[in-house]
Amino acid sequence: MGGIIGGIYASGISPHQIEEIVTSEKFLRWVKGLPEEGYNYYYHKNNPDPGFLRLDLSLDSTLNVQFNSSLASDVSLNFALTEQLAQASAISNNNFDSLFIPFRVVAADIFTQSEVVLSRGLLSNALRATQTVPFFYNPIRVDGRYLFDGGVYNNFPVDVATEEFNPDVIIGVNVSTKVFEEYPYDNDDKLISHSLIYMLLDKSDPREIGADGIYIQPDVSKFTSFDFNSAKSLIDSGYVQTLRQLDEIKAKIKERRTCEEVFQQRNKFTNKSYPFIFDGIVFKGFNEKQSRYISRVFGISPNKPGPLYRTDISRGYFELVSEDYFSNVFPNILFDSTKQRFLLQLARRPHRNFQVDFGGVIATREVSNIFLGLNYFYFNKSLVHTFLGFQTGGFYKNATARVRIDNPFFTKFYVEPEIAFRSWDYLKNEDLLQDNTSTVLKRVNRKGKINFGWPISDRFKMVLSGEGYSNTDRYSNDDGFVSSDTLDRLDLRGIKSTLEISSSTLNRKQYPNAGSSLSVAVSYFDVEENYQPGNTSVLVNPVKQNHQWFRLRLSAEQYFSKGFYRPGYLVNAVFSNQPIFQNYMGTIINSPTFNPLQDSPTILLENFRSFNYIAGGIRNVFVLRNKLDFRLEAYLFKPFDYLVQGADQEVVVDSDLSQVYLAASAGIVHHSPIGPVSLSVNYYDDSQNQFGVLLHAGFLLFDKHSFE
Repeated sequence: MGGIIGGIYASGISPHQIEEIVTSEKFLRWVKGLPEEGYNYYYHKNNPDPGFLRLDLSLDSTLNVQFNSSLASDVSLNFALTEQLAQASAISNNNFDSLFIPFRVVAADIFTQSEVVLSRGLLSNALRATQTVPFFYNPIRVDGRYLFDGGVYNNFPVDVATEEFNPDVIIGVNVSTKVFEEYPYDNDDKLISHSLIYMLLDKSDPREIGADGIYIQPDVSKFTSFDFNSAKSLIDSGYVQTLRQLDEIKAKIKERRTCEEVFQQRNKFTNKSYPFIFDGIVFKGFNEKQSRYISRVFGISPNKPGPLYRTDISRGYFELVSEDYFSNVFPNILFDSTKQRFLLQLARRPHRNFQVDFGGVIATREVSNIFLGLNYFYFNKSLVHTFLGFQTGGFYKNATARVRIDNPFFTKFYVEPEIAFRSWDYLKNEDLLQDNTSTVLKRVNRKGKINFGWPISDRFKMVLSGEGYSNTDRYSNDDGFVSSDTLDRLDLRGIKSTLEISSSTLNRKQYPNAGSSLSVAVSYFDVEENYQPGNTSVLVNPVKQNHQWFRLRLSAEQYFSKGFYRPGYLVNAVFSNQPIFQNYMGTIINSPTFNPLQDSPTILLENFRSFNYIAGGIRNVFVLRNKLDFRLEAYLFKPFDYLVQGADQEVVVDSDLSQVYLAASAGIVHHSPIGPVSLSVNYYDDSQNQFGVLLHAGFLLFDKHSFE
């Protein structure tokens, strides 16, 4: 961080501007790997899955696997550095002595175990090298070799400052808490979690400053290396400590300059800036077809070669890296002094073409499961993403295979064929904390599907899908069930076509507290019903029948405020002309359902299912700490076609407008590295599932049935 702040100051940015940057929401998004506001591209986002751990691997043609060890995403920070510092590099002609303030960066060559002092080149690359703590950020090549943070060998480079500049006075500021001369017996339990930082960074020694120098040690003992959201407090610590030593500073530094003189000098440097006009993109490590693909993402084609402007470059870059495969692309902004134009250079680092996702959930109800996702990417003329996903547990099982082919030529679109097998066993959904009435229902959903997708703006995409399915539902028509009973069997085979427009900026895939989402979908169903009655049915003869219907589904979710209290809402509506099936149970389980709470998909809530309904409610989120929320939620469900069971197990449609049902929840959620850890008390207007207490760790997420 010392190198980054020093380099930004040397580039002509004032201390006031630096403070505004590092205390801004934009800065937090950079270090978290999130795109800047206004550059949220939904087109490449997949449906959420239960994965919480991803291993990024490189798989070559010889099936050799290489592990990518970075813990943090650097896609936003890389672009921010090169964009913010491009002008300073252009003005100084990549000579650090010609910056607003002469500057040096200390980096480390891990292979030769040597210190590297950088005095020339792109300023952004030098600062990116000095932030590369091993295992946290991926290293980058500078002058042909991979460099890491210089703190590995020299965390307090007084010797470099002395040799390079021969200064009259050196001021050293130590922002590391690694000052232990002896073993910290009283605090070792607290400090052990940061042992990697202590192991990797050389210790700062104030004695290196010398009697003529000034050593400033702010009190940063309360903070860790990852407390970026505490920048204001850290700045205040440094400010207070510097004021305490102001007399010493004034005594040792005789020269004086007024603020106006420094301001004029800074303006003289920054006024040499060039217009931010780009002649195009240069590629490093990409072949001709791959370069053409990426150029199309930036809107560059043979008919539209350029020039590009700053907004074009920002838009294109964040759209490119919104596809996870391109998160390892490294950007540089170069300057052509002969044309006085800029160029965007995109370099291909070791590609992450094989990703393994692990996840799942452990719960006090028997809905626990484990998840494995395998992703393989092939990039040439098009980007091909192959996915295999497996989820297994007592309640839910899933196997999915799909291939997404992205093509930006002519227009941006993708084709995505998919096959899936999913099953639900509600009989095994027992609650470990309380007695509940088991639902005798086993569902199987087999489907083949193909999606065609287009972006219709930065935040919205449109998907046209065609699906063939073969579903089997086996159920009892009675609450009681004995081993001698035979279940009804309902086979539903047919086709489904859907046109959906959707968008989402929600900050989490479960229990979000910021952002919004919207979905509008129109579906057509053509179904062949094949019903085989069991011995709990009043019917004795099999029935075969065809049905067709349309369905319109609307869903919206949004959260307001970014403070302690974050109110939000969820609304859902369905309108259809769906017909009834042979009996009540077969109809209700295949009706549209409202799932407002985290456990709703795991329970057969008969009062929250209808062919036509509107529903909605309030989500009150109180942020108790950075990753700890208290949630208080309440919803109303209004069916226009209330489905009830008649005397002979037939469906009776009740159009009583007074029928309204309540669902509510109160709970604590901790957003841990393995997903949410939630303890909640849930209520439904449902006689069999009225009250429930649920504790789960991990993402309680399931793919949808074809009829949902």
